[in-house]
Formats: sequence, structure tokens, C-alpha cells
Amino acid sequence: MTKSFWNVVKTAALVCALTFFAGAAGTRGQAQSSVANALAANALARDIFKQLIEINTTDSVGNVTTAAEAMATRLREAGYAEKDLVLAGPNERKKNLVVRLRGTGKRKPVLFIGHLDVVEARREDWTTDPFQFVEKDGYFYGRGTNDMKAGDALLVTNFIRLKKEGYVPDRDLILALTADEEGGNYNGVEWLLKEHRDWVDAEYCINLDGGEFIKDNGKRLMAAMQGSEKVYADFQFESVNSGGHSSEPVRDNAIYHLAGALELLRDYDFPVKVNEITRNFFAQTAEISPGDSAADLKAVAQEPPDEAAAARLSRAPYYNTLLRTTCVATMLSGGHAPNALPQTARANVNCRIFPGENPEEVRKTLERVAADPKVSVTLVPQTGSDGKVTPMVTVPPSALLPEVVKAMEKTLKETWPGVPLVATMSAGASDGKFTRIAGIPTFGIACMFFELGDNRAHGKDERTGVQDFYDGVGFNYKLIRAVSSAK
Repeated sequence: MTKSFWNVVKTAALVCALTFFAGAAGTRGQAQSSVANALAANALARDIFKQLIEINTTDSVGNVTTAAEAMATRLREAGYAEKDLVLAGPNERKKNLVVRLRGTGKRKPVLFIGHLDVVEARREDWTTDPFQFVEKDGYFYGRGTNDMKAGDALLVTNFIRLKKEGYVPDRDLILALTADEEGGNYNGVEWLLKEHRDWVDAEYCINLDGGEFIKDNGKRLMAAMQGSEKVYADFQFESVNSGGHSSEPVRDNAIYHLAGALELLRDYDFPVKVNEITRNFFAQTAEISPGDSAADLKAVAQEPPDEAAAARLSRAPYYNTLLRTTCVATMLSGGHAPNALPQTARANVNCRIFPGENPEEVRKTLERVAADPKVSVTLVPQTGSDGKVTPMVTVPPSALLPEVVKAMEKTLKETWPGVPLVATMSAGASDGKFTRIAGIPTFGIACMFFELGDNRAHGKDERTGVQDFYDGVGFNYKLIRAVSSAK
């Protein structure tokens, strides 16, 4: 071989080596940049989370508008144009925020929703101030840390991050942060759909106030995606009597009549029911459950479900609520004086109705169960965002869209390999019912894991794990990109 040939070989080798090391350095640089971006996103998310927790958004004395305006300011500073930020609502305390990250329009928009309001919390019930953001022992404490200001913080953080990165999705991404999911007369999602459907119209909706990412003693068991939810309804049991002097008691007593009806209610179980979503849940859960539990779960996933297996599973409150309509007494009042026979006795009975069941048929069932002509059972009317009584309607389950399932499976595989995706029905109600009724398929995806048996939503010392929150920031970011990129 000639000297010139060796020179060519050595030159080619040097070029290859330089290219390799440059590529490796570039890969390291990209990895370092990715880590830096994730850390910056976590810091921003924590800051937003703290700000939201420390804005009181209860219905009694709080102000949702204050929280909505604070998030609008952050999004505006991140580069969102005024035309893409809307603050609007039925009154000054209940304004909703709608922001749009504009895409190419190749596909219809995706809507993300989260409520800003929280349930009431009394300082004397808590170890810490419920409206003070506290980090201790690996948890964030405060009213709304679980339900659902953590989810709001995830969404705002990632809408800011995507904007700053110059990300252009293949469809518009819409974020709606709303009022009165927990109570009050001005539900934000309902109001937006009635008054400004074009602001939030979408091919489908992802609701971070739904779905169950469950872990047990730190082990991630499943990522459950909500495709259905039960219907919330309150019924009043009432007994009315002429009363009298307490020195001359009689058995015909309004409180006794009511007590007897409630005792019968306590011992009654509505019939077992299974739909596409719960059947999928039971079948998938059986695969990761031990022994007899697995057999029972498989048995109730059959058509028809095995009644004996359902009875055994129903001993666990969680499975019981997935298998049937449930009704329970939640409030009680009666009498008007300590020395008088009661003229009235009332109880509120809260029901979570299985999808597809007629609420009036549930009322008739409760009337039959009470088995006392002196106890009336009436539906407690619910009012809409316009202050008018809204009729009770069934909420249809959302068919599992392949596009959403694929995006979830991809994101789970990248983030937590081996964690199964399971479809589930929520026992509690969420704002997803309004979007489903409006014809927008809706999927509850929590994005954060919560420890089995430690659900403190609506309770005292509400909390979420610090690392679970940060993991959720990254998962939500990847999921948003997965549903808005044609790749």
C-alpha cells in the first residue's frame, strides 16, 4: 500500500473519531439539557403549587378568580397572547381561565380541565394550616394538594414549558381551570359549555381530576384511566308528625319512623351491575391480584357476573362501589325542642348511581326499601350555573379511544415500564360528567401516584408525595406531547 493511501485511511479514521466524539458530546449535552429542563420544570411546578394552595378558593370565603388571575399572569409572562387567554365567569368570584396553545390545526383540539376550588377546611381540625403550603416528611400538605391543585400546577407548568420551548403541536391544546366543582352554584365547566362552547370544544378531554394511579407501599401497581363515573344524587328522607308534649310519648314518632327507614337502607344492597369499563378493570386487576381475589375478580368480569364472587368482593368498600349503585345517610336533623315530640325528622341520603340507571328508579327503590308510608323520599334538586334547577340525566361512559390508549401506553412505557394501563369507573363525580353529557369523550388521567389506603382528599391533613408530584410533572409533559404530535 502506498504512503498516500495510508494518509487517506488515517484522515478518514480521524474524521470518524471526531464525528463520534462530537456526537457523543452532543448526546451528553442533550441529556444534560433535558435533565436541566426537567429540574427547572419541577422548581416552577412547586412554586405554582405553593401559590395555588395559599390562595383560599373555598366557596364560603374564598375566591376562585384570584387563583385564575394568578395563573393567567404566569401564562401571559410565558408568552401567551391576550387573544389566547380568557378570564370569564358568571360573577366576580367565580371566573374561569381558558388558555389555548395554538397548533397546526391538523387535528381537532384536545381539552385539559382542572378545577381551582377546594372543599372547606378548618384550622382546628388540621395539624398544619390548611391554607399554608407545607413540605415535611416527603409530603406536601395543604387543602387541595390531592384534590386537585397538584393537577392544576402540573398543567400550568407544562403549558408554560411548551410555550417557552417553542413547541408547535399538530392540534390546538386548550386548558380550562374552573370554579365550583366541589360545590357552589356556578360550575365552571358547565358554564363554559353553555355560554362559550367554542372556547372549549374539542375532539376529547383529559381531566386530571380522575383516574387512579395506585401504589402500595411504594410499589406502583397500576395506572387506571377513568372512562366512566357514577352519577351524584341526594335524596331526602322525611317523616312528618303532629308532635305533642314529651311527657306523653307515643310510638308514632317522626324520629322513630325515620330511624327505622334508615336501618333498612343500611342493610340493603342494590343489584350488581358491570359495564365495559368496569369489566375491563376487574379483568385487568385480576392479573395483578393474589389467589382468591384474582379468581373473584375474573368471575365478576364475566357476563353475567358471578353473584357469589361479587358478594365476597363487596366486603371491600372500593369494590362494592364499583359493582352497584350505593346510597348512604350523610346528614340528619329532627325535632324542634327538647321537651316536645318531634314534628319533623329528615335525613340526607347521598347516592352514587351506576351509569345508565334512571335516578327516578333509584328513588322508587329507596321508597320501597324504607317500607313506611310515613317516610317520604324526594330527590334534592340541583341547580346549574344559571341558578335554575337542572334535570338529572345519565352520564354515558366514554368509549376507549385508540389514540388516547396508545398515547397512555407510550408514556407509561417511557416513564414506568411494566405498570399496566387499566380502564376504570370513578365512584365520585367530577367535571367530566359535563363534558361527557356535551358529547366530548372524557378520560380521567391523574398523572400522579397515590398510596393505597391514604386518600385524604376532602379530609384533614390532605397531602401528596413530593416525589410523586415531581414524577407527575414529567409524566404529564410527555403525555401532552404524545397526544399532540403525529409522530
